[in-house]
Amino acid sequence: MDRQDCVFCQIADKNINSDMIYEDEDLVAFHDINPQAPSHILIVPRKHIAHLSTVEDEDVPLLGKMLVLARNIAKENHFGEKGFRIALNEGKDGGQTIFHLHMHLLSGRRLMWPPG
Repeated sequence: MDRQDCVFCQIADKNINSDMIYEDEDLVAFHDINPQAPSHILIVPRKHIAHLSTVEDEDVPLLGKMLVLARNIAKENHFGEKGFRIALNEGKDGGQTIFHLHMHLLSGRRLMWPPG
């Protein structure tokens, strides 16, 4: 899949509208159009990486930056007061529906375990 066929690449390139809350040269963050919690934000690298399992060693700083951004968004929105969840889905059986690496940041309701 190339950037033209990837919905998250299209959102990052602003060819598809989104409720963007953050962007820089490496990452974008926006509200999920199918939220699974009152607050459901996706953190997406601009670099097209299909799966966590295909991450290269050179991408380690990018993964760390995704986690720091999740922390910052959670802090700015006071998610830590009651708690939040960060999730990465891998493959169809893992619940991945868009094959571009992305992190879910969920908050605003009690998140049960196991998730499903």
